[in-house]
Amino acid sequence: LVRLETMYASGKYSSRGPALIPRMKTKHRIYYITLFSVVLLGLIATGMFQFWPHSIESAADWTLDKRSVHDAPLVHLPVSSPIPERGDLSCRMHTCFDVYRCGYNPKNKIKVYIYPLQKFVDELGVPISSTGLSREYNDLLSAISDSDFYTDDVTRACLFIPSTDVLNQNSLRIRETAQALAMLPRWDKGMNHLLFNMLPGGPPDYNTALDVPRDRALLAGGGFSTWTYRQGYDVSIPVYSPLSADVELPERQPGPRRYFILSSQTAIHREYRAELERLKEENGEALLLLDKCSNLSQGAASARKRCCKGQVYDYPHILQESSFCVVLRGARLGQAALSDVLQAGCVPVILADSYILPFSEVLDWKRASVVIPEEKLSEMYTILKNIPHRQVEEMQRQARWFWEAYFSSMKAIGLTTLQIINDRIYPYAARTYEQWNNPPVVKWSSVNSPLFLPLIPPRAPGFTAVVLTYDRVESLFRVITEISKVPSLAKLLVVWNNQNKSPPEESLWPKIGVPLKVVRTKENKLSNRFFPYDEIETEAVLFGYEVWREFPDRLVGYPGRLHLWDHEMGKWKYESEWTNEVSMVLTGAYFNYLYTYKMPGDIKNWVDAHMNCEDIAMNFLVANITGKAPIKVTPRKKFKCPECTAIDGLSLDQTHMVERSECINKFASVFGTMPLKVVEHRADPVLYKDDFPEKLKSFPNIGSL
Repeated sequence: LVRLETMYASGKYSSRGPALIPRMKTKHRIYYITLFSVVLLGLIATGMFQFWPHSIESAADWTLDKRSVHDAPLVHLPVSSPIPERGDLSCRMHTCFDVYRCGYNPKNKIKVYIYPLQKFVDELGVPISSTGLSREYNDLLSAISDSDFYTDDVTRACLFIPSTDVLNQNSLRIRETAQALAMLPRWDKGMNHLLFNMLPGGPPDYNTALDVPRDRALLAGGGFSTWTYRQGYDVSIPVYSPLSADVELPERQPGPRRYFILSSQTAIHREYRAELERLKEENGEALLLLDKCSNLSQGAASARKRCCKGQVYDYPHILQESSFCVVLRGARLGQAALSDVLQAGCVPVILADSYILPFSEVLDWKRASVVIPEEKLSEMYTILKNIPHRQVEEMQRQARWFWEAYFSSMKAIGLTTLQIINDRIYPYAARTYEQWNNPPVVKWSSVNSPLFLPLIPPRAPGFTAVVLTYDRVESLFRVITEISKVPSLAKLLVVWNNQNKSPPEESLWPKIGVPLKVVRTKENKLSNRFFPYDEIETEAVLFGYEVWREFPDRLVGYPGRLHLWDHEMGKWKYESEWTNEVSMVLTGAYFNYLYTYKMPGDIKNWVDAHMNCEDIAMNFLVANITGKAPIKVTPRKKFKCPECTAIDGLSLDQTHMVERSECINKFASVFGTMPLKVVEHRADPVLYKDDFPEKLKSFPNIGSL
């Protein structure tokens, strides 16, 4: 310590540190710096390999470059090898599939095992397939091996997929392929095995299912008819179009196109061709009839061209120029043209009797296509002309989304197939109709249901009636008197929205059998109607309580309204006329917490500034979160307001309807989409029509709304 003090006092502290520490020789310093660098790089590399995605290992097994049929082990098939049975048409999941192999799975995911790649040859060394492993089948296996379904542990597997490529029957030797399947270690008469095939049959009959004998194996087939499809067991899949991968078609906004109907298929039956030409003569430029270009050499280039009277069109780009595109049966029922049409956002008009549409087990094809019997081809133009413009636009949008979600790649096709099988095995965790068929919309919340709060018993049974009022006392008292007769009413809350006038004295209010509470607001805002007041102790705030109990995630109300697209103005329009279709209800089940705290953008300020559209905003919010339409209920009796006049009635103002349309356009802009769903479903009591005394009827004075 004395020595250190002396050294500091004498100024012997250089810029390199105290002189007490001996200076390291240059060669030693370089050595230690090099050693430190090596250790540091080693640590970094260890960390990188530790956290690098492990899925790359399984993916490497199935890439065409890393693993090809030429490198696979050679397996000789003796002539005497057993051949599976032709295939059991009576098979169903409960008879030909062993669900016990799947067992309990906390993630509700089946486990899929892919057999190692092998090259099967007969006793003369001739392969069982002329093409080996196709690019499409390789992509399919790669996608599965990278998915959550995959397992490399054969003992954990629920489903087994052979690595033998049977996508195209034309490239297979039928008998030898069947023998190769029977040699698989876990074959067991095909139980729990899945085969993918897109081009079944062959000339001259072109069977609609794979001709390879396969015992009880499931078949994901691309050309099923009602005669060969085992409903609930097989899976109907699309015929993949190579153009989907090689040609990029940008998404086009729905709406009218240059042509009304377009036919682009080649080599269709001469009778169909003659009928299409007759339709062309009758309807002129509305129908474009294309065929193969005779002046082009065969090859990839000619496959992307179509011709009409010497004019050449790019295919599939030309499909985007038509509202409807014809998809006719060819030699095979399943056509790759269907995928091209969907990619173009053109509504497919399918004329292929008995054809099982792809993934029809879960997809609602009425929303994206028009299916016409082949015998009605001559009536096609008339049938399509009767479809409303708005419905055509919805179908165009749905067609494009079907392609993106389920048709666009072998990965999409393969994983959709596995998900369908998964839903059969774990039905309690299956995807809903909405999840399969509703395109994803902009979500302003991370939940899919407005009832996202913990499911705890409500503080009070029944429902709370919330009445927003300004100064129409006589009508207010009439409403209170009528509502109080409803058995399910638990409380009545009056929201007094007039800051310049006090509510009536307590003695003047109607005497009712449930608590009545008056809440005075600080500002005259329509949004006060939806505030989650502490006085509300029930789960529900509505009038159609009995209906809402059956549909707790829907808006339930009485007056139905509709949003329409105005083609001339190019914007949304609000429609209050009585129609069969409904997309909004004006008096509904109010999800007050969401409205108050989760409404996006400046919508609430817009509503308060315009004193309008609070009900439309609620419809937008709930439809966007749930993806579901409202439910219209018929009122028991039409309510007439004795004090309402054209002077003071808010909804009777001349600008009211114009502002309602502006609201819809404003809200659609804020949400970034149009979440409202159009339905024709209503919840109407019908017992009032029964022929017995009026006094015994539950709904004797039901209204006309």
